[in-house]
Amino acid sequence: MTGPPSGSRLTALLDAVLALGTDLDPCGTLRRLVAGAVSLTGAASAVVRTVRPAPDGATEVRAGADPAGAGDRLRVPVRAGDEEFGELVLTGRPGGRPFTVEDEQLARVLAEQAGIALGNARLHEAARQRERWIEGTAAVTTALLAGEDAGADALTTVAERARRLADAAAGVVLRPTGEGGMEIVTVSTPDDPAGIVGTAIAPDAPVLAQLLGGEPVFLEDSATDPRMTTGVRHRYGPSMMLPLEADGRLIGTLALPRRRGERPYTDVERQLAVPFAAQAALALVLADAHRGRARLAVYEDRDRIARDLHDLVVQRLFATGMMLESTRRRTDAEDVGALLDRAVDDLRSTVREVRTAIIALRQPPAGPPAGLRARVLREAAGAAAHLGSPPSTHFAGPVEHRVPDEVADRLVAAVREALAAALRQPGTDRVRIVVDATATGPDGRAAVRLTVADDGTGTAYTWQEPL
Repeated sequence: MTGPPSGSRLTALLDAVLALGTDLDPCGTLRRLVAGAVSLTGAASAVVRTVRPAPDGATEVRAGADPAGAGDRLRVPVRAGDEEFGELVLTGRPGGRPFTVEDEQLARVLAEQAGIALGNARLHEAARQRERWIEGTAAVTTALLAGEDAGADALTTVAERARRLADAAAGVVLRPTGEGGMEIVTVSTPDDPAGIVGTAIAPDAPVLAQLLGGEPVFLEDSATDPRMTTGVRHRYGPSMMLPLEADGRLIGTLALPRRRGERPYTDVERQLAVPFAAQAALALVLADAHRGRARLAVYEDRDRIARDLHDLVVQRLFATGMMLESTRRRTDAEDVGALLDRAVDDLRSTVREVRTAIIALRQPPAGPPAGLRARVLREAAGAAAHLGSPPSTHFAGPVEHRVPDEVADRLVAAVREALAAALRQPGTDRVRIVVDATATGPDGRAAVRLTVADDGTGTAYTWQEPL
């Protein structure tokens, strides 16, 4: 019967055990384990082979070097309770001497303490991961509901946050297609994303049944898994494909692939990623509904303003103009006539400006303007920040129907150039823009004419092109 280890070896064992618990880094714990095992037993080498990869991806940690001819070996398990982390293997002793029972006792005690330290490190890492995923989920929800992102940008926010939380090579969002498949619509990756957006999963792909059914899919290696058929699968290894499902409706799939050869996702990571995707899907739906209500409110408000302007202001101005014209016909006073003519012209100009404002109010609040009138008004609005008030803008003739698209593009460019020149002039406070689609060129052909005049120099910029 073998007694307890000698005092000096017991002291060395205690030091080694204390060293194992100095931090919560699994990789550091494994390195201390093999170093302590070599020191305590006099082995030429020690290696720990883990059941699952360490956080740095390693499955083996070694100290020392195997002697020639290998020699005697000692194997002890590394576990905590019923959970096995791996195996500690000691090889070779000086002079080819075999390991003693005392050596085995020391190695077992050290391995058990390492298993406990690894279990504590894993619990700590799991808690830290849960905290990160919870914070990430809250950040995504806050960003989406605060209206910081819209449309495709909202999907990019989800993909980017998820990629960082999962330590993935890419964050990918797929949306269902009309043909019954799925297509990549958003990708977040620090690498070259070329060729990824637009990649589709065919309707008959084996993985699609699970995705469309709202089930998460976990892949050990995307490149070799027979369920994967996309042309970009060869780029990636371990992957999670998580349903973006809210209120029983699948709005897409969040894929988080890692590079080939990287460690697979742990059970904890999988458990945390699934509720993140569910919460992100709900936030996307709520954010979309919020944006829809905001757009509707803008439309309703603009329609009300336009209706009030038309029903009240335009009709009143038109009636006033009619009254002044009637007065002009009844008087012979030349000065009064000139004054009335000027008033009538001013009223007509005001009517045109109000109608222009009504058309601008009826334009969608988001997206690029579609028609020539709206594009010119947008250029004018851009100059308002420098002038303090928007330029006076007038349109003559059916500019939307008479001016071809290619001519309209050149006219808008001319407006931009003319406004830039006017803003550079000292003393410019007001600018007048006139687009006349009823003009006639020198050769008698129909033309569109642009005139931009400012009060700084009193000069006018004129541009004209035949229709």
